[in-house]
Amino acid sequence: MDKNLGYLISRLAIGLSFFGHGLVRLPKLDGFSKWMMGQFEKSILPDALVLPFSYTLPILEFVAGLMILIGLFTRQGLLLAGVTSLALIFGTTMIENWEALPSQLIHVAFLSILLAYLPYNSYAVDKILKK
Repeated sequence: MDKNLGYLISRLAIGLSFFGHGLVRLPKLDGFSKWMMGQFEKSILPDALVLPFSYTLPILEFVAGLMILIGLFTRQGLLLAGVTSLALIFGTTMIENWEALPSQLIHVAFLSILLAYLPYNSYAVDKILKK
C-alpha cells in the first residue's frame, strides 16, 4: 500500500511538472517560440530544426504531463516525457546552458524510476481500464 502511494505521489509530481510547463507555454506559443529561437541563434542547430521543436515542445509537455497525471497510458506518457527530456538535454548542451542540465537530469531520473516501478501504479486510469 505504501509503495503504491509513494508511486502515486512521484507520478503526480513529475506529471504536474510536465503538465505545468506545457500549460503555461501554450497560450503564448508564438512568444515562447521566439524566445527559444533567440536562445539557439548562436548554436550549431539549424533554424529548420529549432523552429518546429519550439512549437512542438509545449504540446509534448502538456500531453505527456496529462497522461502521467491521470495515469492513462502511463508507460507511453513516461516514455514521451523521457524522449522529450532527452531532446531538451541535447539542446541544452548545444547552447551550453549548464545551469538547466541538473533539473533536466532529475526529471529523467524520476521518469526512469517510475518506468522501472510501473507495477506499483495502482491509482491510475490504466488500472480501471484493465478491469
